[in-house]
Amino acid sequence: MRAETRILDAAAAVRLIPDGATLAVSGFVGAGHPEHLTKALRERFDREGSPHGLTLVYAAGQGDGNSRGLNHLAAEGLLKRVVGGHWNLAPALGRLALENRIEAYNLPQGVISVLFREIAAGRPGVFTQVGLHTFIDPRQTGGRLNERTTESLVELVKLGGEEWMWYSAFPVNAALIRATRADRRGNLSMEDEGLIGEVLPIAQAARNHGGVVIAQVREVVDRICDPKAVRVPGLLVDAVVVAPEEDHQQTFSESFNPSYVGASADFDAAEGATPFSERLIIGRRALAELHSGNVVNLGIGLPEFVAVAAREAGRLSEITLTVESGPTGGSPASGLSFGCASDPEAIIDQPSQFDFYDGGGLDVAVLGALEVDEEGSVSVSQVNGRFAGVGGFVNISHCAKRLVFCFTLRAGGLRVATRHGKLQIDREGDHCKMVPHVHQVCFHGPTARSRGQDVLYVTERAVFRLAADGLELIELALGCDLQTQVLDQMGFRPVRISTNPMPVSCFLNT
Repeated sequence: MRAETRILDAAAAVRLIPDGATLAVSGFVGAGHPEHLTKALRERFDREGSPHGLTLVYAAGQGDGNSRGLNHLAAEGLLKRVVGGHWNLAPALGRLALENRIEAYNLPQGVISVLFREIAAGRPGVFTQVGLHTFIDPRQTGGRLNERTTESLVELVKLGGEEWMWYSAFPVNAALIRATRADRRGNLSMEDEGLIGEVLPIAQAARNHGGVVIAQVREVVDRICDPKAVRVPGLLVDAVVVAPEEDHQQTFSESFNPSYVGASADFDAAEGATPFSERLIIGRRALAELHSGNVVNLGIGLPEFVAVAAREAGRLSEITLTVESGPTGGSPASGLSFGCASDPEAIIDQPSQFDFYDGGGLDVAVLGALEVDEEGSVSVSQVNGRFAGVGGFVNISHCAKRLVFCFTLRAGGLRVATRHGKLQIDREGDHCKMVPHVHQVCFHGPTARSRGQDVLYVTERAVFRLAADGLELIELALGCDLQTQVLDQMGFRPVRISTNPMPVSCFLNT
C-alpha cells in the first residue's frame, strides 16, 4: 500500500528543491499562488545560498506589484532563468531582467499553460500559430527580453505548407502548487479556491521527470471522500505544507469571497452608481459591440469597465463573460482579485480554457492597449520602463472572432467631464498612445486583416476600425473638436475620417 504523504513545515519542504532545477509555480495574480512556499524558498536561499541556478517557469503573472508572489524569488543567484507569461505584477523579477542579471523570456500565457501538459506527456512541445508576426516570432526577438538571453525556445516550422510556431518542451524538476485541502494520502481538493489553474499538468510534468511536487494547503483531513473533488491525485504529491491564514488568502486583496466559488440567483442586480470617468465612457461604448448570446473575454484593467457597464445596463445575463484562468459566466473580479469571477456558472482549468479560446470559441474579446499604430498593431508588453509582459493577450487577440481594444487616446493626467451629453476635456493627457509604430508588436494588424477579424479601437473621444489599408476614424464624441482634440493628439492620420457621433448614452453622468 502507498504510504501516507509527508506533511512538512515550509522550511523542510523547500529543502527538497535541488540546485539547478526547473521550477514551475501555479497561480494567477494572487489566486492559487503558494505564497507560504515562495516565501520559504527565498528565506532558505538567503540563509544558505541554496538552491541556486533555478529556472522559474510560470504561465500567469503572480504578484501584487510590490513584494508578494513571485517577487519573493527575485534574487540574483537563486534564479538563472525566468520563462513567464506576464511580468508586471513581479517588478522585482523585471528589474533583474532589465539589469541583465538573469536570462528572461516572455511567452504567451496560454502557450505556457498548455505546454505543461505537453511536458507531462513527453511530447515535443506546442505547435500553434499564436505569436506569429509578434515580437515572440523568432524572426523578431523570440520572446527574449535582454542581451543575456540567447537560447531560442521558439522555432518557426512549416506544416502543411503553413507557418507555425514550435514552443519546445523542456523537463520540469520541481513544482509548487496550491489547493484548499489535502488528505493523508496527499490527494488535493480546491473547493475554496477561486480557480483551478494548471495544478494537475504542473504536478504531472514534475512527477514524470523525476521531480518533486510540493503542495500548499489550508488544512489536512483524514480523507477526501468524493473522488471527483480531487484535482491532483496524491500519487503525484511528495510533500504537503499547511499554510497560515495570512499566506493562504483566496486572492491578494480578499481573504475569502464566497461569490467566487458559488453562484447566486441575482448577479445582474445593480450595485449602485459608478462614478463618471473616461473609463466608464469606454466601457459603455465597448458594451454596444456585445450582442445577446456572445461569449466574451474581458482583459485586465480598463476592459473591466465593460462588466461595470453591463451591470449598470442590466445586461450581464445576456452575455457569457469568461476569464482565461477558467471561470465561465458571472462577472470577472478586478484588481488583485483578477482571475476570479463573482457568481461563476463553471470554473474549468486554465489549459482547457485556452483550448477553447485557441479553437475560436470567443465571439468577442475586449482588451487593453498601451500603444496602437497606423497599421492597427498593438503593444501591451512594456510600460514605464519595465517589462509588463503579454499574459493571455497574444492567444486571445489572435483567436477571437471580433476584437475591441479599449484605451484612452492619451495617457498621464487625462481628466474628462460631460456637459449635457457632450464630452469635455478638462486636462489633456501627457503621452500619445496612437503612434506611427509600436515598440513591440503584440497584436499584428495586417495579419488580423488576413484572418478576417473584425477589429475596433474604442477611446473616450473617438472610435476607429481596422480597414484594409489602415485605421479609419468612424465615430467622434459630441463636443470634441476633430482637429485639436483628436488628430493633433495622434502620431499619424487615419486613412479615412467620419464624424458620426458616438452614442450619447456613453456620456450620461448618472
